Amino acid sequence: MGIPCHFALFDLQPSFRLDLEQLAARYRELARSVHPDRFADAGEREQRLALERSASLNEAYQTLKSAPLRARYLLTLRGPELPLEATVQDPEFLLQQMHWREELEELQDSADLAGVAIFKRRLKLAQDELNDSFAACWDDPRRREEAERLMRRMQFLDKLSYEVRQLEERLDD
Repeated sequence: MGIPCHFALFDLQPSFRLDLEQLAARYRELARSVHPDRFADAGEREQRLALERSASLNEAYQTLKSAPLRARYLLTLRGPELPLEATVQDPEFLLQQMHWREELEELQDSADLAGVAIFKRRLKLAQDELNDSFAACWDDPRRREEAERLMRRMQFLDKLSYEVRQLEERLDD
């Protein structure tokens, strides 16, 4: 038997759209049942299995709760393994990335916390738009290339979002 599907661990059908609160609640419930501490008095084999189940559950949860990771995972379920670092043949998006980076640098240089908040909201809207676009095409084999391009864009925006949160914390101190 192969590795269980991340979605199956949570009794979910493979889908991009997930109720993240429901996912978190189910994760906590499952995590309690497989937590290695519950198997402290069990045999060595049971303890090892509990550790493995706990690690699998954690990996599945981290993958499913993140839109870019969930997108990559869904594409991998539906087709060949995706390279981790793919060259982006997406000139329009590369230009957009440059503009976002320049804007973020200016916000950092001017220590503009209000500007960072506005930038963060615009970034969230762009992420929501990408999520909607990906949800509409990920399971259509004819739109695989488009879905992969959207997933790579999601990964970039996720990284940028992380950098914005870091900048926000630095400026807030």
